Amino acid sequence: MEERVAHAEHAIAPAGGARLAGKVAIVTGAGSGIGRAAAVLMSRQGARVVVADFDSAGAAETVRLVRAGGGRALAVTVDVTDEASIAAMVEAAVAEFGALHVLCNHVGGTDPRRDLDLLRMDLDEFDRAVARNVRSTLLGSRYAIPHLVRAGGGSIINTASVAALVGDVLQTAYGAVKAAVVSVTKSIAVQYGPQGVRCNSIAPGAVMTPALENNLPPGVIADLKRGNALPYLGAPEDIGHAMVFLASDESRYLTGQLLVVDGGMTMQSSAAPGRRAMLPG
Repeated sequence: MEERVAHAEHAIAPAGGARLAGKVAIVTGAGSGIGRAAAVLMSRQGARVVVADFDSAGAAETVRLVRAGGGRALAVTVDVTDEASIAAMVEAAVAEFGALHVLCNHVGGTDPRRDLDLLRMDLDEFDRAVARNVRSTLLGSRYAIPHLVRAGGGSIINTASVAALVGDVLQTAYGAVKAAVVSVTKSIAVQYGPQGVRCNSIAPGAVMTPALENNLPPGVIADLKRGNALPYLGAPEDIGHAMVFLASDESRYLTGQLLVVDGGMTMQSSAAPGRRAMLPG
């Protein structure tokens, strides 16, 4: 009975904007889009945030937003394809804030001009996709885990994609590497769960980020919206809120899982949007 009560008390989140109070979080790709939203939202919940991005100007702007809201943040320029750069990022976080509790491996993606169908895909782009999405996740976790264990446990959040769950006419490499991220997540969860380290992945659907708006024609964006069960596309904050949950103790009994945040894109029949017209008025 005493053990059950202790567990219940531990599971209760702090009141107000303090769900991540006392925690230190690294967010890669935090210079824009979803990564920026996650960093700002984590800060609002009490976390001290390391804003890591290859774009130093973007990282500096995110830090400005965090500090404008009264939070603490450190900008770190990182190249996630370079092991030494990742190691330096983690060490900078611990040197600045004294510990590490949360790692969000968010950097990823491929070049849609080169990541095409199988016969026309640039194989060098496939290799870059592995380095940028899978190897970076492995290395970030590898350098962070000893600090998470030292802190008494922690949370790793890996950004996958709904592309890991379905086939597409292009971006063959993107789907493959995001599926690999889901697999790596499960392995980390099993291997380091006994030491209090949780690891989950998140699969965003279509989200109105600068990358999406800059790379997709308006007609394709309209098609994505029609393919959602909800009548709108996501905002970066929609994914950021899910990341805050995975970083917090509210998700303390959740590990090795893929959280799909896609507005219902992947769960409905492809015929559903058209079949709505068959319903009686």
